[in-house]
Amino acid sequence: MEALDRFLALAVDYAWGTPLLVLLVGGGLVLTVYSRFLPFRGLLHAVDVLRGRYDRPDDPGQISHFHALSTALSSTIGMGNIGGVAVAITQGGPGAVFWMWVAAIVGMATKFFTCTLAVLYRGKDSAGVIQGGPMYYIELGLGRRWRFLAIFFSICGLIGCVGMFQTNQLAEIVQETLAIDPWLTGAVSVGLVTVVILGGIQRIAAVASRLVPLMCGLYLVIAVVILAHHLSVLPGLLAQIFHDAFSGTALGGGAQGIAVKTVIQTGIKRAAFSNEAGIGTAPMAHGAARTREPVREGLVAMIGPLIDTVVVCTITALVVLSSGISRSGEIRGASLTAQAFEATLGGVGKLALVLIVALFGLTTMFGYAYYGRKCFAYLFGATRARIYDVFYLVMLFVGAVWSADMVVNLLDTAFALMALPNLLATLALSPKVMEATRDYFRRQHV
Repeated sequence: MEALDRFLALAVDYAWGTPLLVLLVGGGLVLTVYSRFLPFRGLLHAVDVLRGRYDRPDDPGQISHFHALSTALSSTIGMGNIGGVAVAITQGGPGAVFWMWVAAIVGMATKFFTCTLAVLYRGKDSAGVIQGGPMYYIELGLGRRWRFLAIFFSICGLIGCVGMFQTNQLAEIVQETLAIDPWLTGAVSVGLVTVVILGGIQRIAAVASRLVPLMCGLYLVIAVVILAHHLSVLPGLLAQIFHDAFSGTALGGGAQGIAVKTVIQTGIKRAAFSNEAGIGTAPMAHGAARTREPVREGLVAMIGPLIDTVVVCTITALVVLSSGISRSGEIRGASLTAQAFEATLGGVGKLALVLIVALFGLTTMFGYAYYGRKCFAYLFGATRARIYDVFYLVMLFVGAVWSADMVVNLLDTAFALMALPNLLATLALSPKVMEATRDYFRRQHV
């Protein structure tokens, strides 16, 4: 296990090197400018689409715009917002939060382009069901000679889309709070996820559409109550985030601090894990949306990073930093956020967070199961997808008993390898998206 731990630590450093950081942020910035800042200009129209104003029951697809966004958010509003933000702060200091913002803002354009492509180039799986996602727009958009990129994406997706981080962080916080062994948390998680994912995307979307608004609202209300107790320190914390983004500060107050490159790398990694912009997972959910207008789904999808990272992750970061606990540099992940809740609200706050973490974690496991299944079906056929379900459930249990370092490094490496073919294909196909966008807004008179 020690050899595997060292290998994964080395792999994640190589995978998340400067080239990928430039591709994620630089590519997102290029797409933002190329679209003439559409994520900001088209936001109100995106909300109208999300509300169902343009829904038609006879449109092709499996789920509504709202259900597609809920499914995507069920995979993003989760441990990345609770445990992931805490990991970002302990690894990269407060300044990492700034780079999460940067990645999210340019990630809105990335989400628009990738999710528009997911509907623009929909294909059919071996069972004849309409599907969308990077593997399809790579093959159908770029042509068969580039299919090796689609295969590479799908292979990496088999690992990147397992819900190990969710069971790992859930097991950690449940063990600390309720003294329940990680293996038992893993077993219960496997049982609950099994019931939902066997129902396919319709059941996953139905559950997510009910749980996501509930859990997000509950979490935000409690977090805002905590921040209200620390109003006087919030301006200073925001100033520290901006300052440390370009200087780096050790959590324990050490003289050496943190290298600025580490701060940037950590922030972008955690933002990618949180909102998935550029990774290629969300397009698989949005590709199942019931619509004849690819641009509409892209508009809905771009709301995701705004909700997920700019709002929810920021609130988590301020809760953690205002508690003062993070300065010790000893606690990582969801348990750090739990202690921040407890510091202000006592045991009730900590127990409330355990409930929220359970909801966050389970809904993320549901969404990731769908993503991994689609990757497997693309590679081996839809009729064999149940094989992946078994693999996925086993890996959920493994995630509960592995160390956080191993889980984070494994998934971060897989995410990096998924992002490469997805971003390259998105940039190559971006003129097709802009052509569809101009046509759409010309017809809609928006």
